[in-house]
Amino acid sequence: MKPDLREALRRQVLVGDGAMGTYLYQMGFPVGISYEELNLLKPDVIMDVHRRYYEAGARIIETNTFSANREKLSKYGLEQEMEAINRAGVELARKAVGDDAYIVGAIGSIRAGKRKNVRTAKVKEDFREQIEVLVDTPVDGLLLESFYDLEEMLIALKLIRKVSELPVICQFATEGTGSTHDGILLTEAFRKLTAAGADVVGFNCRSGPNGLMRSIQRVAGMEGAPPFSVFPNAGIADYVDGRYTYAATPEYFGETARKFVDLGARIVGGCCGTTPEHIAAMAQSLQNYAPDPDALRLLQEVGGESETGRIVTRLQPVSSPPAQEPNLAELAKERYTVIVELDPPRDLDIEKFMQGAQALKNAGVDALTMADNSLAVTRMSNLALGSLVKERIGMKPLIHIACRDRNMIGTQSHMMGLHALGIDHVLAVTGDPAKFGDLPGSSSVYDLTSFEIIRMIKQLNEGIAFSGKSLKKKANFVVGAAFNPNVKHLDKAVQRLERKIESGADYIMTQPVYNAELIEKVYEATKHLDVPIFIGIMPLASGGNAEYLHNEVPGIQLSDEVRQRMNGLKGEEGRAMGVQIAKELLDTAMRYFKGIYLMTPFLAYEMTVQLTEYVWEKAQRLDSHLYPLSK
Repeated sequence: MKPDLREALRRQVLVGDGAMGTYLYQMGFPVGISYEELNLLKPDVIMDVHRRYYEAGARIIETNTFSANREKLSKYGLEQEMEAINRAGVELARKAVGDDAYIVGAIGSIRAGKRKNVRTAKVKEDFREQIEVLVDTPVDGLLLESFYDLEEMLIALKLIRKVSELPVICQFATEGTGSTHDGILLTEAFRKLTAAGADVVGFNCRSGPNGLMRSIQRVAGMEGAPPFSVFPNAGIADYVDGRYTYAATPEYFGETARKFVDLGARIVGGCCGTTPEHIAAMAQSLQNYAPDPDALRLLQEVGGESETGRIVTRLQPVSSPPAQEPNLAELAKERYTVIVELDPPRDLDIEKFMQGAQALKNAGVDALTMADNSLAVTRMSNLALGSLVKERIGMKPLIHIACRDRNMIGTQSHMMGLHALGIDHVLAVTGDPAKFGDLPGSSSVYDLTSFEIIRMIKQLNEGIAFSGKSLKKKANFVVGAAFNPNVKHLDKAVQRLERKIESGADYIMTQPVYNAELIEKVYEATKHLDVPIFIGIMPLASGGNAEYLHNEVPGIQLSDEVRQRMNGLKGEEGRAMGVQIAKELLDTAMRYFKGIYLMTPFLAYEMTVQLTEYVWEKAQRLDSHLYPLSK
């Protein structure tokens, strides 16, 4: 007989399984159905998924019961099937895999981050029912996963401990922050869970390996901590051709699995977007792997960092001032034009943001662009910051407008407010789905597509409201469109871009490009277009930042050469190499494009100040007759 799960974790690292719901989606089962009902309707399919994960190397298998509570099942009229679905979930998992695998009964959050959407009494009752069914089955443990609040987690854990001594794994859904959704520090939350009887604590969902690495670093080495578990998503979901896809590769998961184990993880598996291939890569990577004893002392940097620095001034580029200031689209047809993106803060402190804006103004940036809660992560209003940049700094703001957050009423109201503030440059984007951001319970609106929002904004320039009524005055918006050249079929991406131009786009801003050859391909594929293209370049801050962008962020792809050059670098050394690589990309970009779009990582505006200065220095040296400057 296999040892108790607690005993097994004292002896070895166990590999968990991967996603059930998103894997069923990849197999052709649609969004909008109860995947748990498939325990009754399609038992062979569910057993096959369990079997695939077992054969890939998983030895902790979760039952297909994540949303099998009365509250969640009631949305499908299945509340009376709660007991049957849970019992079938355990039976199918047990039948599908070997005797050496641990079957854990999966219990998901009922509130899912919406703290007031279900009364506490109802939460307790629904948890109690599901728990009592699962502990009456031959499970080896219970898994509380994708919880956002400590309060709800403790409700479920205490109910379990009233009726069972089974091993319990408690996992928060997190994006790399240091606290739970209800504001409790992770270290404190883990202490309370341990005191209440948790045997394993950890993280799953919301983030890929990079985000969960940051979370586990915050708690690694805490005194008296139980074993950790980590089940990351396969990066950030992207919506392509009507389907959700995930970027992180099995190879990347194999690499990060060892890093998790080095920091104390005893269970490593996968969540949304992961497949048996991801689990197989982790299992193979961890086979006979001995954790690095120095890892807890030397926590590896993940992501990037920023620092304060000097404010640098430069001479303005040589050009005769026009009688009337041209807009960015017109300017980029006359001379090199630099747009720099600076992310609004995620808190209420705008001091560093405003310092960065001033430094970039001094460096001669033509416009400061601000995203609209990019990656669906809540940030300060770009409208408010755009107004401050315009009034206090005297700089042109370029505001991103996402289709995700506002219905047609809110979008028109937002645009009218921008007009009133004298902000006339915008970038229309679809926006990342809300479910993958820091408030996953939020609704994604998407009343408008990116094509439609461009047309509607340009309609305001005719003095016509979205409803067709007169606005008495005409707006003067200059509308940009986004373009991702990091795709397999560039010709299809250009066809989509042509549709955006037909909808009224005045200029184009690309995702960051990390390959000089691709910059040349973009030029050849777009040279027939009559609108300026601002080629996107974002300096890398560290090796970890490079791997995160390449493996987890939709629309960004690094060349092997760039990843190799950044590998292992961090701090000043990493930023210096990131700036050097960006300068080399600028050398190519400035041969083909007059529009330059620089993105600032982690508010490290010193990096984009350096690159802006480099653009102007190079612009003054270039002999324009040598280069096909048609953009």
